[in-house]
Amino acid sequence: MAEAVTARWHGDNYQSRVFWDNALNLLDDTSCVVEVTFEANGPKSFDDVVIKYDPPVARSGPDRIHADYHQVKYHVDRGGHFGYEDFTDPKFIGATTFSLLQRLRDAQLHASAPSLFTFLTTYRVSPTDPLARLISGNDRTLMLEKLFDGTKDGSRMGKIRKCWREHLGLTDDGALREVLRGFRIVDGHRSLEELRSQINLKAKVVGMLTCNAADSDFRYDELARQLKSRGLAAFTSESLLRLAREEGLLDGTQKAADLYSPIAIRSFLGPASDLTGASGENALSLVDDFRQRYIQEGLDWQRDIRPRVETFLAAAATRSRHMRLILDAHASIAFLAGTVLDVKSGIDVQLIQKGRVGARIWQADDQTTGPRFDEAVMMSGSGRDVAVLLSAAQDVNPQARAYIAKASLKIGTMIDFSFSSGPGQQSISGGAHGASLAEQVANAVRRAKATDPDAVVHLFASVPNSILFYLGQQHQAIAPCIVYEFDFDRRGDKTYHPSFIMD
Repeated sequence: MAEAVTARWHGDNYQSRVFWDNALNLLDDTSCVVEVTFEANGPKSFDDVVIKYDPPVARSGPDRIHADYHQVKYHVDRGGHFGYEDFTDPKFIGATTFSLLQRLRDAQLHASAPSLFTFLTTYRVSPTDPLARLISGNDRTLMLEKLFDGTKDGSRMGKIRKCWREHLGLTDDGALREVLRGFRIVDGHRSLEELRSQINLKAKVVGMLTCNAADSDFRYDELARQLKSRGLAAFTSESLLRLAREEGLLDGTQKAADLYSPIAIRSFLGPASDLTGASGENALSLVDDFRQRYIQEGLDWQRDIRPRVETFLAAAATRSRHMRLILDAHASIAFLAGTVLDVKSGIDVQLIQKGRVGARIWQADDQTTGPRFDEAVMMSGSGRDVAVLLSAAQDVNPQARAYIAKASLKIGTMIDFSFSSGPGQQSISGGAHGASLAEQVANAVRRAKATDPDAVVHLFASVPNSILFYLGQQHQAIAPCIVYEFDFDRRGDKTYHPSFIMD
C-alpha cells in the first residue's frame, strides 16, 4: 500500500515538473511559447500539459505547429517496454474504456490548426517491436512515409496499419494517416531528478529562485498542484511573472541571460521547447537537412553543412563576445563549432550540456575536476594515419575497429582513450574537467604526429558534445582530421560515417 501511495506521489510530481519544464519558457524573450496549461480541460488524455506557440514553430513536417498536447505516463521503474499493440489496450494508459489511439483520434477533432499530440513516458519502445523503426530521430513523430509504404497488410508495416485501422473502425489507410498526423512518442524521458536539475537551470536563467539539491522537497512540485486547486492552470508570460512576484520566486539578481547571448545550433529536435535556446538570427536550424542521424540524400557534410555553421558562428561572434552555446546537434557539428570559436577567438563560451542529470552550464574555467583518460598507443599497421578512439559515454573500440577494417583505412597508429572505471554517462564532471581531457587528447595526438605532421587523424568518439567542442578548439594540434558519426540510436545501419574533413 505504501509503495502504491509513493508511486502516485511520484507520478504527480513528474507531471508537475513536465509542466514547469515548459512553463518557464514563457519568461524567455526568444521563446515562441505563449501559453502553458497544467491539466487542461481537454482533449481527454492529451491534456496533462498543453503548450501553445505564437508564432507557430517549425518541426520536421511541412506544417508549422500551433500547439502541443501532452499525455504524460510516469513509471517508478525504467525497465518497462511497449510496442504498437499496446496503443490499442486501454489498460496501457491506466484507462478502462478508451485506448491511447482512440483518445488520439478524439483529440484530433479538437485541433483546429496543425498540432502535436505527444505521448511522453519513462518506459521505452521495445527494440524488437516494429514501432521502434517508425519514430523520427528529429522530433519523435511517427515517420508516416515508412508506415504507409504501399505494402499489403501482411507485411511488417501492414500489420501495424491493419491492427490500428481495425481497432479504430476505419475503412482505409487514408483515414488512419489523418489520425496519426502529429502523433509523437517521447519514450525513455528524463527521470524525476533530471527534470529537477533542468528546472533549476531554467529558473536560474530567467531570474527565479532555484531549489537546493540537498533539500528533500522541491517547491515547484506542490506549487503546480496548489495553483490548479485555485483555478490557476493556464499561464502566459505576464501571469507567470505576476505569480512569481506574489510567491516570492524572483531572486532579485540580474539574469544570467543578460550577459550571455543564447546561440543555438540544432540538427535534431528535443522532446520539448528549450528555454535556454535561441531564435531569429541567433539560431541555426539544420533539422531539415537530416533524417534521424543521417544527412539527407543529395546533401554533403563538407559542401552543405560546414559553410553554414561556420558563417553562422562567425556572425554571432561579431554580435556578442559572451555566448551561451546550445548544441542540439551531431557530434561533428560540436567539433566544428569549437574550431570556429577556438581558444584564440576571444569569445567567452558557456555550453549547455545535457545528460542524465538534466541540463547544466559548463565552462572551461568552472573548476570541476575528475580522472584523466588512460592512454593506450598501439601500432596497428604500416599506414601513416592516426586513429583516435574516445570512450567516455560508451565504448567505441569494437565498432571503430570494425569500421577501420571494413573501410580499409591506412592506420599506422591507434590511440585509445578511456577511463579505468569504464564508460558512463556521468564520467565527466563539468567544463574544466572536459577542457582538460580535450587538451590531454590534443597533446597525445601532437606527440603521435611529431615525425609526420601531415598524417590524417580519424576521430571516433562517444563523449558529451562539450568535449568535442573543446577538442575542436584544439584543432590545430589534430588537423588534418576526419570526424566520424555513429548510429548510436541504432535506427539505421549501426556503423560509422565520415562527416567533416578538417584541414
